[in-house]
Amino acid sequence: MKIGVIYGGTRVTGNTETLTERVIQGLPVEKIYLKDYHIKPINDERHSQGGFKEVTDDYKAIIDRVLDCDILLFATPIYWFSMSGTMKLFIDRWSQTLKDERYTDFKKVMAVKKAYVIAVGGDNPLLKGLPLIQQFQYIFDFIGISFEGYVLGKGNKPAEILQDEQALRNASQIQRTLEREIKLK
Repeated sequence: MKIGVIYGGTRVTGNTETLTERVIQGLPVEKIYLKDYHIKPINDERHSQGGFKEVTDDYKAIIDRVLDCDILLFATPIYWFSMSGTMKLFIDRWSQTLKDERYTDFKKVMAVKKAYVIAVGGDNPLLKGLPLIQQFQYIFDFIGISFEGYVLGKGNKPAEILQDEQALRNASQIQRTLEREIKLK
């Protein structure tokens, strides 16, 4: 059982990472910090003759790591009521992977995975973060990933998430669920 954490934040040890660390505390995980990679925006060539052209960036190295995981945690700050740009760039490239001959089973492999979302924002995230959660639900439904749960937390200034007791309790609950799942495998 391999857990992959995909960090979409750009602040080192930001609120989203701090909350995510509560979720993965004591668990063996593969950490992927998208900010440490160069991911080019998608050039939509789905309907072009010849399809998508090869892109020279770090995306393939990331998606190969993701495909090797059984459970995925998508950790993103809530930026402008959505996921971070780095997370969006990464997910947008899935369109290209769906058409890539090297990943003919991409959707099939992704469909056996489970996913969680951890998101932190400063402007009433329990309400205003719900469209982000719905966006992830649609993404997971399309790919076939089982959406197992999420934590929305409130934090803006560094370490402010540590004051959100409900988010910390929810993170601990998911941590216990993941711990049980690992023990079952």
